[in-house]
Amino acid sequence: MNAIDGVILGIIQGFTEFLPVSSSGHLVIFQEILGVKEAGITFEVMVHFATVLSVIWVFGKDILRLLRKFAGSKRERHFLLMLILGAIPTGLMGLLLGEVFASLFDSSLLTGTMLLMTGAVLYTLSRLKPGHKDEGEVTAADALLIGIAQGIAIIPGISRSGMTITTALWRGMDKDTAVRFSFLLSIPVILGAALLEIRKLNMTGFSGMPAGLLLGMPAAFVSGIIAIRLFVNLLRKSKFHYFAYYCWLAGLFTVLVNILR
Repeated sequence: MNAIDGVILGIIQGFTEFLPVSSSGHLVIFQEILGVKEAGITFEVMVHFATVLSVIWVFGKDILRLLRKFAGSKRERHFLLMLILGAIPTGLMGLLLGEVFASLFDSSLLTGTMLLMTGAVLYTLSRLKPGHKDEGEVTAADALLIGIAQGIAIIPGISRSGMTITTALWRGMDKDTAVRFSFLLSIPVILGAALLEIRKLNMTGFSGMPAGLLLGMPAAFVSGIIAIRLFVNLLRKSKFHYFAYYCWLAGLFTVLVNILR
């Protein structure tokens, strides 16, 4: 993987990690297009950390508020506990089904099919009316269902943000709460994925800091920040159907390419 490949894959990772178009699915597709068979465990670990920093950069005030008021505010304490609860199903699914999910990354045909499904989910999201639940009204059932939806999104082609936001709105959350819950819930999940990759790194060995990695990290960080702000803006304007059309086109293209092969 050269410097240009690293920048391209970093930008794709940052944008698609948070836009509802499936980061894993796009990485599978673009690695095939670029001829990069394996980006490498070191690269995957570092760009994952870069995207976590994107979330912390955008939602830093919310994170500090939750931590500062955890002891004294019932509302903030409740919301933080629900975030912890929501991370449990995803973590268990990743640990117990990790090998199954990993085997799915070899199939761009499956990725294309799942992108078509993501498009259907996003089209449904554009038609869902937000509820009125705020941070203090999120229930344990809400948190667990959103966590399960996030776990399903490990499958390449399924959008994490699309699945979690749709589930949150379906459970009656207002848009701002749904967005905060979805993105803050991504922090332990992305960190967990990075830690699992670090275990592999211990076995394969650190591959150094090539130009692709050095440039891929800031590319993922900056594009992640842009993607989050774009995501929130489009959600508030109820324009998520654009992402549905994109996923349908990308999924159909991928499926057709595989069939023609």
